Amino acid sequence: MSTAMDGGTQFFACLKTDSNVLIILMSKPLEHMPPEEILALMDRADERALFTVKGASAAIARAAESAAKAIGQGGRLIYIGAGTSGRLGVLDASECPPTFSAAPGQVIGVIAGGKRALTEAVEGAEDDENAGKKAMSRIKVNGKDVVVGITASGTTPYVLAALAEAERRGAETWIIKCTGGLAEKRVILLDTGPEVVRGSTRLAAGTATKLALNRITTAAFIMLGKVYGDLMVDVMPTNRKLVKRAVDIISGITGCDAKAAESFLKKSGMRPKTACVMIARGVSRAEAERLLDACGGFLRRALRS
Repeated sequence: MSTAMDGGTQFFACLKTDSNVLIILMSKPLEHMPPEEILALMDRADERALFTVKGASAAIARAAESAAKAIGQGGRLIYIGAGTSGRLGVLDASECPPTFSAAPGQVIGVIAGGKRALTEAVEGAEDDENAGKKAMSRIKVNGKDVVVGITASGTTPYVLAALAEAERRGAETWIIKCTGGLAEKRVILLDTGPEVVRGSTRLAAGTATKLALNRITTAAFIMLGKVYGDLMVDVMPTNRKLVKRAVDIISGITGCDAKAAESFLKKSGMRPKTACVMIARGVSRAEAERLLDACGGFLRRALRS
């Protein structure tokens, strides 16, 4: 929060640290600050956001394990939120197919107000409990799924109603929130404290939420065999940049030159992991795919089997 003393000569920003509240004395209000000073305050808030994410790492790890298990058993990871929280969920979900070749529908982002809410505010959408319930019904949430509600305040009616309906349908539910006291069971608490611009949760709360979502999906898909070392071996090469990345990955793993790597990438159906097995094991595409399936999709195992 921020307050001004009588006379308007002194201003304070209350920024929470790991164990207390840090009072920063400012000589002028935010709108009178040069951009460097504004950004310095935002730096402090974002440092706090990173600290809170690190503090929630145990809960995030459990959520990632649950997501990996659900996807591995034919279920889905479903994010649901409103406003900024909903947009961040949709963003993270939309990036999983190109990064990890996630099958359509394995990670879903649901936002209050629908597609329109991705680019503009939809009045009253976050308060519509019935819409939250209907969203879970529409996508047929079931006991195989993990549903993660995202709500900075921890009180968004649309999200809470959706989680209650998902739980009723047998899904495992999690909630990501940035306030609300001690973390409870299946809660990822990111206590980012007051924002530099009071109430604007797209700032530190949004930063912390994006970091947490990155961690959930990245860790989950690593556990599902989508990464070899630090390489995106399941990248979907849908443009020239990603084709080059796939070729570089194949060359780096197998030791072949770029021309051969590109040739095998095409023969593999544009699947880098399959191409690597074809080259390293001297087998056909069909056999390479069989080996990968037998190894649960883990390239390292397929290369050694």
